[in-house]
Amino acid sequence: MCGRYTSTRGPQDLKQLFQVTDWNPAETLAPSWNVAPTDEVYAVLERTARDDGNEVRRQLRALRWGLVPSWAKDPKAGSRMINARVETVHEKPAYRRAFAKRRCLLPADGFYEWEPVKDEATGKTRKQPYFIHPADGQVMAMAGLYEYWRNPDITGDDDPDAWLMTCTIITTEATDAAGRVHPRMPLALTPDHYDTWLDPHHHDTEDLRALLIQPAEGQLNAQPVSTAVNSVRNNGAHLLDAVT
Repeated sequence: MCGRYTSTRGPQDLKQLFQVTDWNPAETLAPSWNVAPTDEVYAVLERTARDDGNEVRRQLRALRWGLVPSWAKDPKAGSRMINARVETVHEKPAYRRAFAKRRCLLPADGFYEWEPVKDEATGKTRKQPYFIHPADGQVMAMAGLYEYWRNPDITGDDDPDAWLMTCTIITTEATDAAGRVHPRMPLALTPDHYDTWLDPHHHDTEDLRALLIQPAEGQLNAQPVSTAVNSVRNNGAHLLDAVT
């Protein structure tokens, strides 16, 4: 799974990297070296213009991590839906509608995973965190889904608090360095697949699944880091410092 990641690139960089056309400065997020479930995160997605159903606009939005299905009774369900398995994402009730219509990219610098390590002196097992990231330092475009949840306690669709936008990360079998730490990893897409994945008019399930067969090519590095990352209260570039 992917339960923590880093996202430090600013909106201006992300707009250029993903050819974004629409962005609201009010949704600016601070850099985070310890993104946790229920945090707001940047997502790249495409929506048709309200005044022209044929025009598609690419947006940079701030969404809450942890997908809340439209039929959920309350938003607490999202804390359990931070990841969707690529093997079943197209058919699971919580994700299949979003897979068909609401796909996104979640930019990241890298992600954290924990490896069980046995202390031979004490015989106890502890979990060693690793920061796993592209060796070339490029952004990871993690494949994701987003969904709208309508708050039944608020009347009037024009109230901005009436709607909650949430997202989930699609995971796959781990490769490269990630596979030596944890069996699952976020599924990242290459730039040549961005357009097809984001296109809200592209509904061919088999065609979309073909984009998700393998992680994006490129070597991943895994470096052990301090257990300070274990606490969501800790943040800052120091969390990426390598430890022995």
